[in-house]
Amino acid sequence: MEASYIKHTLQFHSPSGTSRGILKTKDSWFLILKDDDHVAVGECSIIEGLNPETAEIVEERLTLLCTYINQDKPIAPSIFDNAPSVRFAYEMALQDHRTGSKRELYSNNFLNGEGIPINGLIWMGEATYMLKQIGEKLTEGYDCLKLKIAAIDFESEISLLKKIREEYRYDNLEIRLDANGGFSNNEVQARLQRLSEYNIHSIEQPIRQGQWNDMAKLLYNTPIPIALDEELIGIDSIEQKKVLLDTISPDYIILKPSLVGGLEKSNEWITLANERNIKWWVTSALESNIGLSAISQWTASLDLTMKYQGLGTGQLYSNNITSPLYIKEGQLFHGEKNWDLNLIGC
Repeated sequence: MEASYIKHTLQFHSPSGTSRGILKTKDSWFLILKDDDHVAVGECSIIEGLNPETAEIVEERLTLLCTYINQDKPIAPSIFDNAPSVRFAYEMALQDHRTGSKRELYSNNFLNGEGIPINGLIWMGEATYMLKQIGEKLTEGYDCLKLKIAAIDFESEISLLKKIREEYRYDNLEIRLDANGGFSNNEVQARLQRLSEYNIHSIEQPIRQGQWNDMAKLLYNTPIPIALDEELIGIDSIEQKKVLLDTISPDYIILKPSLVGGLEKSNEWITLANERNIKWWVTSALESNIGLSAISQWTASLDLTMKYQGLGTGQLYSNNITSPLYIKEGQLFHGEKNWDLNLIGC
């Protein structure tokens, strides 16, 4: 087997606002395993400022990984230390290789045409821009929206929610919020109380991660169910995972394989969450269609505890990898279209 990697810079159709600034581009690295005429691919996708690894660390670790593979040497586990996206890329490429290098990693109903219900993602921005996105998603048939908040004026965000609820009741439209740790500890309780007036399903990471005791206190009194997202990053061992879940006792956890170390590490979170009656859902993290397809196929193989998953990011890019993935009526499907890997030299 011959291993190599290539970097590809994804271009957003429109600049996308997050709590970490405006995103116009995002880099991915593709680990390529060639064996005779077969080409298996895994994606290493990072979000600067959120992933533990930097671009420099990614390239350093991928270079080492390829060296080990090409020299047929055992892979040092330390390659994956504080590099969850590199671990996921390797895991993905190996699974692709095992299953025939066709980007069909799991045999399940998703590959046979069954859709996965997903939330429509509303990016941060001025109120008029967010309202425009909301209208588009509702027209496209979504009945679950995820709004990124805590970036513009709070009263403007309240006004948005009020407008939505004037037209759509809770039983017609599920609203999830993602604060990305954007509320201060002093203001968060009052803000959650205001937000709860609009029948909110859940809010992700209302305060900055790493404040386990403060988050536990917040969960004790919260008027809105809380989901942990960034809080899971860097928690690697099973013992650490147990301590976090037992200390905070969240309502939900959100699994992003590129951020928590791949599918095996995500499965560890699922097992521990199920033992504690904590529900969970899966979310992509700005991967190209390569990573999104792998995550979606894995998701479809799970005994899901939530209806809607966060798997709609494949439409964000103007130079994405051509794939069989498409979205219709608020569901992600795997169709008949062929993969085209020319953009990454395969």
